[in-house]
Amino acid sequence: MTMAAADLAARVGAAMFAADAASREFLQMELLACEPGRARMRMTVREPMLNGHRICHGGLITTLADSAFAFACNSRNEVTVASGLSVDFLAPVKRGDVLTADAVEVARTGRTGVYDIVVTNRAGGRVALVRGRCTRLGDRTVLPVAAGEDKP
Repeated sequence: MTMAAADLAARVGAAMFAADAASREFLQMELLACEPGRARMRMTVREPMLNGHRICHGGLITTLADSAFAFACNSRNEVTVASGLSVDFLAPVKRGDVLTADAVEVARTGRTGVYDIVVTNRAGGRVALVRGRCTRLGDRTVLPVAAGEDKP
């Protein structure tokens, strides 16, 4: 990873996070890292996130994973959207626990990519495994490309 690529990924992450009201404000997630092909996010499980069994709603665990996935697959300044996710829940999560989602690029070919996202609890135990598939939307970029710079 070059410094230029790492800097670009960090700037893309900051810009996307500033515009992501769902992750930032509604779910109170934190973007911990955005690097080329990788991202890490954290979320504390609060009372409104609990389902009828008094455990974190699986959809919200999936949303944390999806958010980390989005930052990872857009980290090279190419506008990319999810085309599918598969989720395996491994353990229940209770109120007050802190979840971390680590998204890592597995494959990136042409306009498509595959990412694995591992969601862990405060103790480091795995609570969910997610595989995300994405599609790049043409030559669009997250951040403007300066005159004379090559598009990603």
